[in-house]
Amino acid sequence: MDDYDENHDQDHLDAIRAAINEIDENIVSLMSRRERLVRRAGAIKRDDASVRAPARVEQVIANVRGYAGDHGVDPAVVEETYRAMIAGFIELELRMRRAG
Repeated sequence: MDDYDENHDQDHLDAIRAAINEIDENIVSLMSRRERLVRRAGAIKRDDASVRAPARVEQVIANVRGYAGDHGVDPAVVEETYRAMIAGFIELELRMRRAG
């Protein structure tokens, strides 16, 4: 491969990474919106069990797996990502409950 091809590939990779960074910023913005709603819901919940709500977690997972299929995204990746995010938000709600 000559220098032109390598430079072109690097420029292309840099452009892809910039686009990914922009998407990441949008995702974090949406997570901020989700967190605000989680905090509001957490203030209503009566106990730790209602925070953990395994049936609700599975409902969300089923929903997002369906959305993944609609958008041509690997459902397993979406599920794994959401399980991690939900676990983080559950911990946030539990911390909020402990802080009173």
